[in-house]
Amino acid sequence: MAPLPRRTRFRYSLGSFVTGSFGTVPGLLLLPYLTDTMAVPAAAAGVIVFVPKAWDVVFNPIAGRLSDADLVRTGSRRRFLLGGGIGVAILFAALFAHPGFGKPAIDATYVVIVFFLCATAYAFFQVPFNALPAELTDSAEERTKLTSVRIGVLAVAILVSGGAAPAITDILEGVAGYRVMGLVMAVIILLATLGVYFGLRGAPVGSLRPNAVSFKQLIRTIAQWRPFCWLMGSYFIQALGIGTVLAAIPYFAEHVLGDPSYRTVLFVGFVGPALITMPLWPRLGERWGKLVGFRIATVSFTVGLLGILFARDIPFAMTMVFVALAGIGYAGISVFPLAILPDLISAEEERTGETRAGITAGVWTASETLGLALGPGLFGLVLQAGGYVSSTDATAAQPSSAITAITVGSSVLPAVLIALAIPLLRRKVLEPRPVEPQR
Repeated sequence: MAPLPRRTRFRYSLGSFVTGSFGTVPGLLLLPYLTDTMAVPAAAAGVIVFVPKAWDVVFNPIAGRLSDADLVRTGSRRRFLLGGGIGVAILFAALFAHPGFGKPAIDATYVVIVFFLCATAYAFFQVPFNALPAELTDSAEERTKLTSVRIGVLAVAILVSGGAAPAITDILEGVAGYRVMGLVMAVIILLATLGVYFGLRGAPVGSLRPNAVSFKQLIRTIAQWRPFCWLMGSYFIQALGIGTVLAAIPYFAEHVLGDPSYRTVLFVGFVGPALITMPLWPRLGERWGKLVGFRIATVSFTVGLLGILFARDIPFAMTMVFVALAGIGYAGISVFPLAILPDLISAEEERTGETRAGITAGVWTASETLGLALGPGLFGLVLQAGGYVSSTDATAAQPSSAITAITVGSSVLPAVLIALAIPLLRRKVLEPRPVEPQR
């Protein structure tokens, strides 16, 4: 197959503004949106953030199956991208619209329903989006280039959405800030959806293999697919750590550093170095191996997180050094799994002669979504254990136990989660599985 045009790589990567915005902003702001504008108790708020995304753990593989079937029937996954992306944009704006019913339970119910629908729409976008690299080209080298561009755009998307969203809520305080922020992010998501949909019109599609026979067969395949399971396990644990970090940033800025406007500074200080170093990680992987690079990135992230444990006792500049070190590690743990995944998918499809990209992407995104959703939920439980006081105006005084909980939940807890992935990063991740083609 001929090399992919640069414009195809870039247009495909525009979808990262959808995945980056949805993956970052709710994890960063939904928990304080609930606790500090609706007075929802921290533990309940954590459950609210978790449950709708947990639904995707069940639904993403189904979306993958439907996407595979649509590919075979129509020759394209673009319909799912368009419908899912438009749905995410509309529902994202509705999520932060704050109905103002006046009772925390009713307001929280509204958030649960809308977030549930938004997560469902997101599955219809993300699953085919993750499946496409294995189909746009048969070349491992071209897939690596495609993934590199995607990751670079994703870093920009995370920086833009994660930096702009809290900045808007800082400038326009309270409910109005969240409403405007939701609309701005919805416009970004919609434009990115249209960009990838029209940009991939006429793009190449790999050979259309038949769907696997049944979900039971697919589940058995995934369970026996050792390289994929090792890779997904490490990715899930680290997504859990990242989700905890994102949820902690607003609380850490306001109650540990003493200024809520620092959340934008912290986020930019985290993602900025990640964006700068993102292109360097693939080069390190080429020279020393992807797994070695993955381990180095994991250590960098872990050390950076542990360093901010001392934020109240060290100069702010030193805290930002540790934040930057964590961001550099974050870039690496973002690059390597997505660089390995398309090759695993392609090898599995070659062995079986069946379309596996959609269902594999569905399982993969389900594990990522579960990790990112569990992170805020876990942090909410930490806040509740520390006695965090929820309110409607974010001005309630917090006990010292809550400050301690925020500090530990921002550093030690995610550091342990990130480091736990190291034992899973084995050579087996890159070794093919000797399986006979299924009949």
